[in-house]
Amino acid sequence: MVKLDIMSDPICPWCYIGKSYLDRALEQAPDHPFTIEWHPFQLNPEMPAEGMDRREYLEGKFGGKDGAVKAYMPVAEHAQKAGLDLNLDGIRRTPNTLDAHRLIHWAGIEGRQTAVVSSLFRAYFKEGRDIGEAEVLGDIADSCGLDASIILRLLASDADREEIRGRDAAAREMGVTSVPTFIIGGQHAVPGAQPPELWLKVIAEMTESAAS
Repeated sequence: MVKLDIMSDPICPWCYIGKSYLDRALEQAPDHPFTIEWHPFQLNPEMPAEGMDRREYLEGKFGGKDGAVKAYMPVAEHAQKAGLDLNLDGIRRTPNTLDAHRLIHWAGIEGRQTAVVSSLFRAYFKEGRDIGEAEVLGDIADSCGLDASIILRLLASDADREEIRGRDAAAREMGVTSVPTFIIGGQHAVPGAQPPELWLKVIAEMTESAAS
Protein backbone atom coordinates (compact mmCIF):
# COMPACT_ATOMS: atom_id res chain seq x y z
CA MET A 1 0.00 0.00 0.00
CA VAL A 2 1.04 3.60 -0.60
CA LYS A 3 0.15 6.40 1.83
CA LEU A 4 -1.71 9.32 0.26
CA ASP A 5 -1.72 12.28 2.63
CA ILE A 6 -4.21 15.01 1.74
CA MET A 7 -4.01 18.50 3.19
CA SER A 8 -7.28 20.34 2.81
CA ASP A 9 -9.89 22.57 4.40
CA PRO A 10 -13.61 21.68 4.30
CA ILE A 11 -14.54 25.22 3.18
CA CYS A 12 -12.11 25.10 0.24
CA PRO A 13 -14.04 24.57 -3.03
CA TRP A 14 -10.91 23.37 -4.82
CA CYS A 15 -10.46 20.72 -2.12
CA TYR A 16 -14.00 19.49 -2.74
CA ILE A 17 -13.40 19.44 -6.48
CA GLY A 18 -10.03 17.73 -6.02
CA LYS A 19 -11.59 15.06 -3.82
CA SER A 20 -14.32 14.44 -6.39
CA TYR A 21 -11.74 14.01 -9.16
CA LEU A 22 -9.74 11.62 -6.98
CA ASP A 23 -12.89 9.68 -6.05
CA ARG A 24 -13.72 9.25 -9.72
CA ALA A 25 -10.26 7.84 -10.42
CA LEU A 26 -10.38 5.48 -7.44
CA GLU A 27 -13.76 4.16 -8.57
CA GLN A 28 -12.24 3.35 -11.97
CA ALA A 29 -9.22 1.70 -10.35
CA PRO A 30 -10.67 -0.22 -7.38
CA ASP A 31 -7.38 -2.09 -6.88
CA HIS A 32 -5.49 1.19 -6.30
CA PRO A 33 -2.70 1.04 -3.70
CA PHE A 34 -3.65 4.14 -1.71
CA THR A 35 -4.39 4.39 1.98
CA ILE A 36 -5.69 7.90 2.58
CA GLU A 37 -5.23 10.23 5.54
CA TRP A 38 -6.62 13.77 5.74
CA HIS A 39 -4.61 16.55 7.36
CA PRO A 40 -5.60 20.03 8.60
CA PHE A 41 -4.84 23.22 6.74
CA GLN A 42 -6.95 26.27 7.57
CA LEU A 43 -7.47 28.74 4.75
CA ASN A 44 -8.26 31.35 7.39
CA PRO A 45 -6.40 30.53 10.61
CA GLU A 46 -7.16 34.01 11.95
CA MET A 47 -10.91 33.74 11.32
CA PRO A 48 -12.96 34.73 14.42
CA ALA A 49 -14.32 31.72 16.28
CA GLU A 50 -17.88 32.69 15.30
CA GLY A 51 -16.98 33.05 11.61
CA MET A 52 -18.17 35.95 9.50
CA ASP A 53 -20.69 36.93 6.88
CA ARG A 54 -19.90 35.10 3.64
CA ARG A 55 -20.32 38.07 1.33
CA GLU A 56 -18.24 40.31 3.57
CA TYR A 57 -15.51 37.65 3.68
CA LEU A 58 -15.39 37.11 -0.08
CA GLU A 59 -15.47 40.78 -0.99
CA GLY A 60 -12.74 41.51 1.55
CA LYS A 61 -10.58 38.67 0.27
CA PHE A 62 -10.99 39.37 -3.43
CA GLY A 63 -11.23 43.16 -3.45
CA GLY A 64 -14.96 43.71 -3.87
CA LYS A 65 -17.95 42.02 -5.48
CA ASP A 66 -16.50 41.91 -9.00
CA GLY A 67 -13.30 40.32 -7.72
CA ALA A 68 -15.25 37.68 -5.81
CA VAL A 69 -17.37 36.84 -8.85
CA LYS A 70 -14.28 36.59 -11.06
CA ALA A 71 -12.50 34.36 -8.53
CA TYR A 72 -15.42 31.94 -8.36
CA MET A 73 -16.03 31.61 -12.12
CA PRO A 74 -13.40 28.85 -12.55
CA VAL A 75 -14.69 27.18 -9.38
CA ALA A 76 -18.16 26.85 -10.90
CA GLU A 77 -16.70 25.61 -14.19
CA HIS A 78 -14.55 22.90 -12.59
CA ALA A 79 -17.29 21.90 -10.14
CA GLN A 80 -19.53 21.19 -13.10
CA LYS A 81 -16.80 19.06 -14.71
CA ALA A 82 -16.46 17.17 -11.44
CA GLY A 83 -20.21 16.53 -11.35
CA LEU A 84 -20.76 18.72 -8.30
CA ASP A 85 -23.84 20.89 -7.94
CA LEU A 86 -22.59 23.59 -5.59
CA ASN A 87 -25.17 25.80 -3.87
CA LEU A 88 -22.84 28.77 -3.35
CA ASP A 89 -25.74 31.19 -2.89
CA GLY A 90 -26.95 29.11 0.04
CA ILE A 91 -23.78 29.71 2.07
CA ARG A 92 -24.46 32.52 4.54
CA ARG A 93 -21.39 32.38 6.76
CA THR A 94 -17.74 31.48 6.38
CA PRO A 95 -16.84 29.54 9.53
CA ASN A 96 -13.66 29.06 11.47
CA THR A 97 -12.80 25.45 10.59
CA LEU A 98 -10.72 24.50 13.64
CA ASP A 99 -13.55 22.43 15.13
CA ALA A 100 -14.27 20.77 11.77
CA HIS A 101 -10.62 19.72 11.62
CA ARG A 102 -10.85 18.38 15.17
CA LEU A 103 -13.81 16.26 14.07
CA ILE A 104 -11.84 14.96 11.05
CA HIS A 105 -8.99 14.07 13.41
CA TRP A 106 -11.28 12.13 15.77
CA ALA A 107 -12.97 10.43 12.82
CA GLY A 108 -9.56 9.16 11.75
CA ILE A 109 -9.17 7.36 15.06
CA GLU A 110 -12.44 5.53 14.35
CA GLY A 111 -11.68 4.80 10.68
CA ARG A 112 -14.40 7.21 9.50
CA GLN A 113 -12.24 10.04 8.22
CA THR A 114 -13.13 10.10 4.52
CA ALA A 115 -16.84 9.71 5.30
CA VAL A 116 -16.71 12.73 7.63
CA VAL A 117 -14.73 14.80 5.11
CA SER A 118 -17.33 13.99 2.44
CA SER A 119 -20.16 14.94 4.78
CA LEU A 120 -18.50 18.24 5.73
CA PHE A 121 -18.06 19.22 2.08
CA ARG A 122 -21.66 18.29 1.31
CA ALA A 123 -23.04 20.10 4.36
CA TYR A 124 -21.18 23.31 3.53
CA PHE A 125 -21.29 23.48 -0.27
CA LYS A 126 -24.64 21.82 -0.98
CA GLU A 127 -26.75 22.25 2.15
CA GLY A 128 -25.48 25.68 3.23
CA ARG A 129 -24.94 24.52 6.83
CA ASP A 130 -22.56 26.30 9.20
CA ILE A 131 -19.88 23.68 9.85
CA GLY A 132 -18.42 25.92 12.55
CA GLU A 133 -21.39 25.10 14.81
CA ALA A 134 -21.03 22.25 17.28
CA GLU A 135 -24.60 21.02 16.70
CA VAL A 136 -23.96 20.70 12.97
CA LEU A 137 -20.71 18.85 13.58
CA GLY A 138 -22.51 16.55 16.00
CA ASP A 139 -25.12 15.74 13.36
CA ILE A 140 -22.39 15.00 10.82
CA ALA A 141 -20.58 12.79 13.32
CA ASP A 142 -23.78 10.87 14.03
CA SER A 143 -24.51 10.38 10.32
CA CYS A 144 -21.04 8.86 9.88
CA GLY A 145 -21.35 6.37 12.72
CA LEU A 146 -19.58 8.33 15.45
CA ASP A 147 -21.02 8.92 18.90
CA ALA A 148 -22.40 12.45 18.68
CA SER A 149 -22.61 12.87 22.46
CA ILE A 150 -18.89 12.15 22.82
CA ILE A 151 -18.05 14.48 19.91
CA LEU A 152 -20.10 17.29 21.46
CA ARG A 153 -18.35 16.85 24.80
CA LEU A 154 -14.96 16.94 23.07
CA LEU A 155 -15.92 20.05 21.08
CA ALA A 156 -16.94 21.80 24.31
CA SER A 157 -13.43 21.16 25.64
CA ASP A 158 -10.00 22.17 24.40
CA ALA A 159 -9.18 18.63 23.30
CA ASP A 160 -6.69 18.54 20.43
CA ARG A 161 -6.98 22.25 19.60
CA GLU A 162 -3.25 22.78 19.89
CA GLU A 163 -2.47 19.58 18.00
CA ILE A 164 -4.54 20.75 15.03
CA ARG A 165 -2.94 24.19 15.10
CA GLY A 166 0.48 22.54 15.32
CA ARG A 167 -0.17 20.26 12.36
CA ASP A 168 -1.45 23.22 10.34
CA ALA A 169 1.72 25.15 11.19
CA ALA A 170 3.89 22.14 10.33
CA ALA A 171 2.31 21.94 6.86
CA ARG A 172 3.16 25.58 6.23
CA GLU A 173 6.72 25.00 7.43
CA MET A 174 6.96 22.17 4.89
CA GLY A 175 6.16 24.71 2.18
CA VAL A 176 2.45 24.03 1.70
CA THR A 177 0.85 27.36 0.77
CA SER A 178 -2.44 26.26 -0.78
CA VAL A 179 -4.81 23.33 -0.73
CA PRO A 180 -5.56 20.71 -1.75
CA THR A 181 -2.04 19.31 -1.59
CA PHE A 182 -1.57 15.59 -2.05
CA ILE A 183 1.62 13.86 -0.87
CA ILE A 184 2.25 10.43 -2.39
CA GLY A 185 4.30 7.97 -0.39
CA GLY A 186 5.72 10.71 1.82
CA GLN A 187 7.80 11.98 -1.10
CA HIS A 188 5.97 13.45 -4.07
CA ALA A 189 3.76 16.52 -3.58
CA VAL A 190 0.91 17.04 -6.04
CA PRO A 191 -0.73 20.45 -5.60
CA GLY A 192 -4.20 21.45 -6.73
CA ALA A 193 -7.37 19.75 -7.95
CA GLN A 194 -5.93 17.27 -10.43
CA PRO A 195 -8.17 15.55 -13.02
CA PRO A 196 -9.00 11.84 -12.79
CA GLU A 197 -6.73 11.11 -15.77
CA LEU A 198 -3.66 12.20 -13.82
CA TRP A 199 -4.56 9.98 -10.86
CA LEU A 200 -5.22 7.01 -13.14
CA LYS A 201 -1.80 7.53 -14.72
CA VAL A 202 -0.15 7.69 -11.28
CA ILE A 203 -1.95 4.52 -10.16
CA ALA A 204 -0.97 2.69 -13.36
CA GLU A 205 2.69 3.70 -12.94
CA MET A 206 2.74 2.58 -9.31
CA THR A 207 1.08 -0.73 -10.16
CA GLU A 208 3.55 -1.36 -12.98
CA SER A 209 6.49 -0.47 -10.73
CA ALA A 210 5.28 -2.80 -7.99
CA ALA A 211 4.89 -5.65 -10.47
CA SER A 212 8.37 -5.28 -11.97
